[in-house]
Amino acid sequence: MATIMVTGGTRGIGAGIVEKLLSEGHNVAFCGRVAPEEMTCKLAELHEKYQGKAAYFQCDVANAGQRKAFLEGTVAAFGSVTCLINNAGVAPLERMDILEATEESFERLIRINLQGPYFLTQLVANYMISHREPGQCIINVGSCSAEVASVSRGEYCISKAGIGMATKLWSVRLAEFGINVYEIRPGVIKSDMTAVVTAKYDQLIADGLTLTPRWGFPEDVAKVAAAFVRGDLAYSTGQVVNVDGGMQIQRL
Repeated sequence: MATIMVTGGTRGIGAGIVEKLLSEGHNVAFCGRVAPEEMTCKLAELHEKYQGKAAYFQCDVANAGQRKAFLEGTVAAFGSVTCLINNAGVAPLERMDILEATEESFERLIRINLQGPYFLTQLVANYMISHREPGQCIINVGSCSAEVASVSRGEYCISKAGIGMATKLWSVRLAEFGINVYEIRPGVIKSDMTAVVTAKYDQLIADGLTLTPRWGFPEDVAKVAAAFVRGDLAYSTGQVVNVDGGMQIQRL
């Protein structure tokens, strides 16, 4: 049984990851920007449904003090940290052509999507180095947008490309401590983030965007995260797993 920290765990992909890990008996500390009192019913539901134990913390990953409190709260609740899953991320408040996009939007998104997980990884990795246990790992949830350009949300693409390099950097730096680092790159996943473009992607999928002719779901991503946590890919540190229905395979 491991103890896993999951950022952005109240909705979408993050919520799917939380439930999958709880179903496998792990302790899961997850965070979001929702007030703790608003999560009371959800926590009770999770405890009723799953063998694993859950704890919720309010945390904006862009805030250094809240990142520290999330780690300290997790240790206080469960006594250790085995894995960190950097999942929290946001889309631009408004999709804008890169010829018109604003610095305010860029700075907001980079703080949350890239700077936050980078320094949370630093914080948790130093804790792991000081408190060694088997199976320690870092998992970054990136995006196919690290490779696929979308000129109406350039800041998002840049943030996810940065996550890709962060995965490489941390895998190299933490290898000597036996801490594996992985990245999951979802494609078109059905969630609240993609709700505003449902019709667009329904049509693209119907037209053959993905080799597997359907949307992806949070549980598709969660299954990969659970495999990493179990240590199923212990000899594959630094690797990226695309969960995109074959979307990124080049075809003639």
